[in-house]
Amino acid sequence: MTKYYTRACNFYYGVNAKVLIKKKQALSLCGNKDIAFDRIEVITRKKNKVSSKIISIKKIKNLDISLKKKVKQDLKKIISKRKNFLKNVNFLEPAIMGILNLTPDSFSDGGKYNNRKKAKKHILDMVKSGANIIDVGGESTRPGSKTVLTNMEWKRVENVIKNFKKRYSNVCLSIDTRKSKVMIEAIKHGADLINDVSGFNYDNQSLSKLRKYNISKVLHHMQGTPNTMQKNPKYKNVLLDIYDYFEKEVKKIHHKKIVIDPGIGFGKNLKHNLSLISKISLFHSLGFPILIGTSRKRFISQISGKNDSKERIGGTIASVIFLLSQGVQIFRVHNVNEVKQGILVFRKILSKLTN
Repeated sequence: MTKYYTRACNFYYGVNAKVLIKKKQALSLCGNKDIAFDRIEVITRKKNKVSSKIISIKKIKNLDISLKKKVKQDLKKIISKRKNFLKNVNFLEPAIMGILNLTPDSFSDGGKYNNRKKAKKHILDMVKSGANIIDVGGESTRPGSKTVLTNMEWKRVENVIKNFKKRYSNVCLSIDTRKSKVMIEAIKHGADLINDVSGFNYDNQSLSKLRKYNISKVLHHMQGTPNTMQKNPKYKNVLLDIYDYFEKEVKKIHHKKIVIDPGIGFGKNLKHNLSLISKISLFHSLGFPILIGTSRKRFISQISGKNDSKERIGGTIASVIFLLSQGVQIFRVHNVNEVKQGILVFRKILSKLTN
């Protein structure tokens, strides 16, 4: 069986993008006229053989009939504007998801915010710094972590979840959990988004129980479990395998309020992570907003070596800026203010670019 994939590439920004779109020499990415592209990479997968070619959008008409049909279907999704289904999030603008780990053992900030006063202050600081979404979690999913009992996980997040909307009614509240009981309790107290790193595969009741709620979901990819995921992860082709995973899994979710997250560091080695980041624009052809979490991840240390640092802010911002240039819409980060600063400066420079 032969399968084809379409990746937008060769991007233009700001004034250049608008001019090229107006002249019909380029297409807008996800309906955003500040990012345009005039080439696509057509990837062919036949059994275990993968090949690709980059062509101008003007030459799509010269492709074989079946391939041309598939590319045009993909292009329709790539250029379509994403509907704004999340509170406080406009998918034409980069959005920041601020991380609140209410755990004693998360990989970079375990124990730092797991009392009420510190959690409350951290939420305020993140919202003031520009976080559009606050992602609250009560179970660490770092490599090698153990599963937390459902009641213990809910106890850790209960106070924050129950009081969040009383103060931040217009901020998107996300619950980071693999367990349906925690999901449902969070929804009852105003949660807007379910972020399950298992892709709703850990708790086999999750999707059926969520069906009666019109709740948005992050469809996340992870190979294995947090306890096993970094034990020699393998793929035939990491980019295409994860694309195929999303294509299959979105059909199980009965509405289109979906954000996809390829899961950097979740069952991936350095090579896998870099392959995903460098060609992240492939996932636009699925037609959903993309969320990426590179903040403080191990791959930054693996690249930077002696220049590694505790919070890895430099590596985090570098990856965010690259992903932003590829049209990624949501960034899950620890250091909200620093990332927001980087985005503001980068976008201002881009907006002034002209030929």
